[in-house]
Amino acid sequence: MISVQGVVDRVGPTLLRTALAVEQADGLHVTDVVIAEAGRRAQVGAGDLVLGVAVASTQDAVALVRHCGAHGAAAVLLKPPYAARGAVKTAALRAGTAIVEVHAATAWAQLVWLLRSVLDAAADESDALHSAAFGDLFRLADAAAAVVDAPVTIEDANSRVLAYSARQDRTDPARVSTIMGRRVPDDVLARFRSRGVFRELSRGRTAIFVPAQKDGTLPRLIVPIRMGGQLLGSMWAVVAGPVPDERAAAFADAAPVVALHLLRRRAREASERRHSAELVRSVLEGTGSTRLAAAELDLDRGPHRVVAIDAQSDDALDGEGVRLSLLERLTEGVGKRPAIADLHGVLYAIVPDVDGWPTLRTALADLDGPLVGAGTPVEVADLARSRAEADEALSLLRTGLAEGPIAVHDQVWTVLVLHRAAVAANAAGVAAFGPLTQLIADADAGWYADTLYEWLRHPGDPRAAAAALSIHPNTLRYRLSRITARLDADLADPDTRLALLTQLTALRWQ
Repeated sequence: MISVQGVVDRVGPTLLRTALAVEQADGLHVTDVVIAEAGRRAQVGAGDLVLGVAVASTQDAVALVRHCGAHGAAAVLLKPPYAARGAVKTAALRAGTAIVEVHAATAWAQLVWLLRSVLDAAADESDALHSAAFGDLFRLADAAAAVVDAPVTIEDANSRVLAYSARQDRTDPARVSTIMGRRVPDDVLARFRSRGVFRELSRGRTAIFVPAQKDGTLPRLIVPIRMGGQLLGSMWAVVAGPVPDERAAAFADAAPVVALHLLRRRAREASERRHSAELVRSVLEGTGSTRLAAAELDLDRGPHRVVAIDAQSDDALDGEGVRLSLLERLTEGVGKRPAIADLHGVLYAIVPDVDGWPTLRTALADLDGPLVGAGTPVEVADLARSRAEADEALSLLRTGLAEGPIAVHDQVWTVLVLHRAAVAANAAGVAAFGPLTQLIADADAGWYADTLYEWLRHPGDPRAAAAALSIHPNTLRYRLSRITARLDADLADPDTRLALLTQLTALRWQ
């Protein structure tokens, strides 16, 4: 048995989104899929998912929702813009029927097949949908290879190899490297990208032929795998030369079947990822049973670090894309798969200190852009503390107080001490009194505070203080004479120097 939300989760956000959840439908189990055709009153039963195939207006949608509610339907599936219309939602609330929005580019026929497969799998209480109803990806690769008479790989949208056919020994070094690494090598990707292959894939071409290249790379016939207007992946055949139109069309005809498999795979992974993310959140926030969460996340007993990765962007959609891309990259090749969650635009990863952190740090250093803060290694029960330390280290990077794209809490302790001391000092108002206030208020000499700060930081070493200010030592001595004349304080007294340095530090590090 499965609920409406369960169906939406299994199909995944590529095709379905819950537009309106109603309390009356939450307890219903979905029983069947019904198509509401034009000119016919759909035979709706309790628990049915009703597809508004013939809905062409808001009035049609409202009438269908009312009819379905009267017969106990679990949900009505509508395409934009009708799923978001206020009148439709009002009718659904009164009828006690949920509204699910279907992606505008989704083919209803494919959706019917997919929904019924989901219901069959739920009825069997197994993952039969993955292993039987969708078939095995490697068998599909073999079938596609037979159609095009060439070795084939099936790859996801990130150029990771999901399956490959037989006869790969008849290919070229680029294909061999791809299969050995289970991912298209960067140099091979660059060559195909320079020829506009991925641009053509994104435009929705049915089949793309790429001639042989000077480096010995054999010709390719490439077919995009799409559903609901979204590129899910592609099939790549290593061919001897141009392929006849009939054979290329037959090769492309395999794409919809592969698309259903990839969509199901993506939905299953998304569901697992959401569950894992909830467990990570509970561990990082110190809620729930840490022991049970750690067991489900397969965390070892040894020390772990929490790593905070800032992947935010000025554009919300672009930022989400960056985080998803980072998540894909960070779950590859880092030993045991790290436990990762996306919280408020920051990716948090829990990694073993010895076996995971060094590799993950190298992978993060190779990326261009994200700022990374890492907490100290702790036992699993103390991961909330390591998360707080990772956040603090990340904040130092964001404000420019720490250098580099990566700040490790136990390695930037001097910055942390000064920053915490400055925050506490400012909270106590230590810079609001004493002779320094008059010096800072002097509008004619903005260099007073900087000069005094560097002189106090480099006691007995005027050359180092001058170098920090990028001035000549004689200029430093002249400035100090001006400061001494204006500052009503004994700079020979060590306590006075310490108090002034504390005030200046509070002002500079606040």
